[in-house]
Amino acid sequence: MAGGSIDVRVENQLVRFVSPTPIDHDRVINEVGGQRNSGVVIKAMERPRATLVIDKEGRIVVHGTHRVEAARAAAKELLLRMGMDDSGLVAEMGPVVVSFQFEKDVNLEAIPASLPSGTTEFDQRLGCTTLTDTRHSLTVQIWPNGKCIVSDARHPNMVAMAAVYWKGVFQNRGFFVDRI
Repeated sequence: MAGGSIDVRVENQLVRFVSPTPIDHDRVINEVGGQRNSGVVIKAMERPRATLVIDKEGRIVVHGTHRVEAARAAAKELLLRMGMDDSGLVAEMGPVVVSFQFEKDVNLEAIPASLPSGTTEFDQRLGCTTLTDTRHSLTVQIWPNGKCIVSDARHPNMVAMAAVYWKGVFQNRGFFVDRI
């Protein structure tokens, strides 16, 4: 457990694409089978596998991809199916959902007692502790088995730095326990 990096895995990269011509909701519904839902239109894609949400402004938000290239391919596929040109498509990066795993189990009950008030909260429903990491501008959900998920990251490298930092803090404060 001493030192070293921690492997982080990108679970989802949220990307929004803005087309020079806003995407028309009715066309998505009529031409490619999109579904209207609360002011947006949703289209599930098989290849590449992704869920596209066309917002009120006609922008395409891509969920369910790990890489920007895959998100772009999904947006391009939608445009091409509708007979639209994909040139001029501008990508706007959103948050990344990233996971990592500590090598040992974590004593979740010890964390709130040792860290500053307001930085951690046990989520009874999920069975995890939520850690507000102001140092790295992240929120880390930590499970007793050492599994951690960050849902508001800007880059996986920031999560990797946070993981190494918190690994050291947890080690120093005795939060890790041997697996049974």
